[in-house]
Amino acid sequence: MSTNNTDTTNQYLTFSLSDELYALEVSKVKEVLEYQPITRVPKTPDFMRGVINVRGGIVPVVDLRLKFDLPAQEQTVDTCIIVLEISIENETITVGTIADNVHEVVEIQPEDIEPTPKIGTRLDTDFIEGIGKNNDRFLVILNIDKILTSEEITSMADQAAQDTGGSIEKQEQ
Repeated sequence: MSTNNTDTTNQYLTFSLSDELYALEVSKVKEVLEYQPITRVPKTPDFMRGVINVRGGIVPVVDLRLKFDLPAQEQTVDTCIIVLEISIENETITVGTIADNVHEVVEIQPEDIEPTPKIGTRLDTDFIEGIGKNNDRFLVILNIDKILTSEEITSMADQAAQDTGGSIEKQEQ
């Protein structure tokens, strides 16, 4: 007999970008895919890498490295795409994000999460839920619903649908 402890369980998927550890709520993660060719969509921001085909559906892929102004890095055998369900303005949208490496699912209790440090008044850190500690390492816990604006999501989805005609062909890299 199992009991539902979703109110008290805080599970996060950990992944790395530029040797830094990040975490996302497991409830937002649909799946983790091996890296695959991404079809570039014209007239989209640089951090919007393009779209992939996930079981016949078009999924926009975002590069958080570019969104966070981190240095670019070549794909490796560990590079993967985390497929997420994000909520923006009461709408759920599926988006992929590129990770250098996915590590594990960890449980972090609320008392082990520190508020986001104030780094300056002009820096927007609303997308950071807090800083968690796990095995003597700090994790930046992301609020994926606040990383992209509704305008960015809408323009990505509209442009992808318009330019791909609803279907995706693999792009050679």
